[in-house]
Amino acid sequence: MARIVMKFGGTSVADLDRIRAVAARVKRAHDAGDEVAVVVSAMAGTTNQLVGWCQALSPLHDAREYDVVVATGEQVTTGLLAIALQELGVEARSWQGWQIPIRTDNAHGKARIAAIEGAELIRRMQAGQVAVISGFQGIAPTGRITTLGRGGSDTSAVALAAALGAERCDIYTDVDGIYTTDPRIVPKARKLAKISYEEMLELASVGAKVLQTRSVELAMNEHVRVRVLSSFGDGPDSPTAGTLVVDEDEIVEKETVSGIAYSRDEAKITLRRVPDRPGIAATVFGALADKAINVDMIVQNTAADGTTDMTFTVGKADLARAQAALGTLAPQIGFAELLTDPDVAKISVVGVGMRSHVGVANTMFRALADKAINIEVISTSEIKVSVLIAAEYTELAVRALHTAYGLDAG
Repeated sequence: MARIVMKFGGTSVADLDRIRAVAARVKRAHDAGDEVAVVVSAMAGTTNQLVGWCQALSPLHDAREYDVVVATGEQVTTGLLAIALQELGVEARSWQGWQIPIRTDNAHGKARIAAIEGAELIRRMQAGQVAVISGFQGIAPTGRITTLGRGGSDTSAVALAAALGAERCDIYTDVDGIYTTDPRIVPKARKLAKISYEEMLELASVGAKVLQTRSVELAMNEHVRVRVLSSFGDGPDSPTAGTLVVDEDEIVEKETVSGIAYSRDEAKITLRRVPDRPGIAATVFGALADKAINVDMIVQNTAADGTTDMTFTVGKADLARAQAALGTLAPQIGFAELLTDPDVAKISVVGVGMRSHVGVANTMFRALADKAINIEVISTSEIKVSVLIAAEYTELAVRALHTAYGLDAG
């Protein structure tokens, strides 16, 4: 008998037939004697519709009311899955984030989990009840509903696995594991049997959609074993099922590059002719931080006349807020122009093997140059190299790099 957390994404619960299939899979685990908690996303397309309604009414809407609206998608799914389980003879109960409670900070729309009080869940699971839990949501110190940002159900699942002392967290989705890149773009992409937390964290942070960044960070920090599986394929007991996200020590053969990721969710902002004096960067990025806007890639070019051009990227969804925040700084800072470009893409190569191999960045730059793809911004970490390019070259760049690093399946 084990205590497990099973998480099902939006495509896995997209309609009633799929919800019934999920219920049957959960019942098999329950019948095997496992203590089961299930975390679910909203039905496929629901969150996009809810977000669209908020944006249609007001592009700069109240984030607290936004959370009230978008949190309803998961509430529907938990109730439906609990009903489906009860129909199969399984004792089940739905739980919303505020009922557990999952306590978060006050950053509405992208809240971070502070604590989970899991004692009542554990007591009920030990008594044989399946807990069906809304992912993506919690409760702020003010008592208001919060949401964790897109993909936040993964974070909910891993955080619950840690809080409940679960043996593992199985994340079911519409893909059968983690690939070297998006197989829809590169048909020769290979499924990985294992990948390190660190590699998965980098891939998730630069655009890989399989797992949400904070969920991987939590798994690494709390040593939660995560397996990515298909809702429509083999179960977790199959030796070929899914991809394990594990400590680096468990991977014997470390590839120089394990994966290629891309993101079209970036927007580029350039401040032209900014005075080059101490404190300017702190003022600019402090204003964005005050609005909970994350900044990613940054490059600064200093001119001979004592000014600098400052270029950086933010999430495309935050572009309007970033423009508004920076616009108020113009009189204070005295920059000449604020330029934006939402038609960019970030391409990244990731691999723990980079630590012991040279020439990884050069291979990337050469492969892109051979395809006449211009690089606008570059950023690096110990196991990652990322570049910003025009969005129209995204697929060409991914294919070229996948081949250049020898990742194509034979």
